[in-house]
Amino acid sequence: MNGWAIIIIASFVSGLTASLGLGGGMVLLVYLTMICGMQQLEAQGINLLFFLPIAALSLIIHTKSHLVRWKELLPAMIAGGISAALFSFAAGKIGSEAIQKAFGVILIISGTVELFKKGKNKKDV
Repeated sequence: MNGWAIIIIASFVSGLTASLGLGGGMVLLVYLTMICGMQQLEAQGINLLFFLPIAALSLIIHTKSHLVRWKELLPAMIAGGISAALFSFAAGKIGSEAIQKAFGVILIISGTVELFKKGKNKKDV
């Protein structure tokens, strides 16, 4: 499989999972760091740029489907924007290697929790 095919597949899977709210950034970060050999901070920057159009499109579609609660979303957006700015600055100071290790630990913990989580019967909202 040539390089462009892998890029297209990784981008498609990342876009699909991101639009469903399932963490598409994780797919793209793993691809960029493990397959492309990028540093963690560089991959995170690309991931953020990749996420913007997907997030905008998903927000439009989910809003039209009445799945967005704006009164709850706006405070979260403000807090998220402030914390993103602060932690982006901190990430530049911490360094790529430490962040890459922390990302790996978070993936292992998240995967383990999901693996052993008991299913709950919830009705669709």
